Amino acid sequence: MRTLFTAEMSELAGDLAAMARHVSAAIDRAGEALLTGNVELAQKVIADDAKLDDIEETVDERCVLLIAQQQPVGLDLRTIIASLRISAALERMGDLAQHIAEDARRAYPDSAVPESHSDLVAGMVAAAKTAADEIAELIEDRDLNVAARIVSDDDTLDQLHAEAYKRLLADGFVATPQEVLNISLLARYFERFGDHAVGISRRIVYLVTGDHTGEGSRI
Repeated sequence: MRTLFTAEMSELAGDLAAMARHVSAAIDRAGEALLTGNVELAQKVIADDAKLDDIEETVDERCVLLIAQQQPVGLDLRTIIASLRISAALERMGDLAQHIAEDARRAYPDSAVPESHSDLVAGMVAAAKTAADEIAELIEDRDLNVAARIVSDDDTLDQLHAEAYKRLLADGFVATPQEVLNISLLARYFERFGDHAVGISRRIVYLVTGDHTGEGSRI
C-alpha cells in the first residue's frame, strides 16, 4: 500500500511540474505575440490553455483520491493540500497568459502596446518568463535559492507595474482610450502573474522548512 502511495505522490509531483512547464511556454509565447504582433502564436496560447485546465483537473482528482483512500497525515497531507493550491495558482497563471495573448489578438494588425510603454512591457515579459522558468525548477528541485529569485522577479514586475501607471498619468502623455486600457490591463496581468509565482514559492518554502512567514523565500 505504501508503495502505491509513493507512486501516486510521484505522479502528483510530475503533474505539477508539467503544469509549470506549460505555464512557462504559455507566457513566453504570449509575450512574443504581444511584442511582435504574431496573431498565430497568440491563437496557439489561447487554444492550448485547455490542456492546462485538463492537468489541473487531474491533479485535483488525484489529491482527493489520495486523501480519501490513503488518509495521509503530517508532511504527506501538507504536500497534498499544497499541491491543490499550487495547481490552482498555476492554472490562474495560465489564464493570465491567455488574457495577454487575447489582447495581442484583439489589437491585430496593430500592436496592443503603444511605443511609450514598449520598453516596460518588454521588461515585464522577460521578468514573467524568468519567474515561470524558476517555478518549474523550484517544483522539481525545491531549491530555496530559486524561491528567493522568484521573489526578486516579482519585485521587478511590481516596479514595472508602478512605472506603467506613472507614465499614463504623466503630464503631456497622449494616448487613445484603447491604448490606456491596454496598458492598464497588461500591467495588471503581469503583476498578478508575479504574485501567483511568489505564492507558489512560499508554499514550497513552507513544505521544505516549515516557515509560514515567507522569509525563507527572500535572500
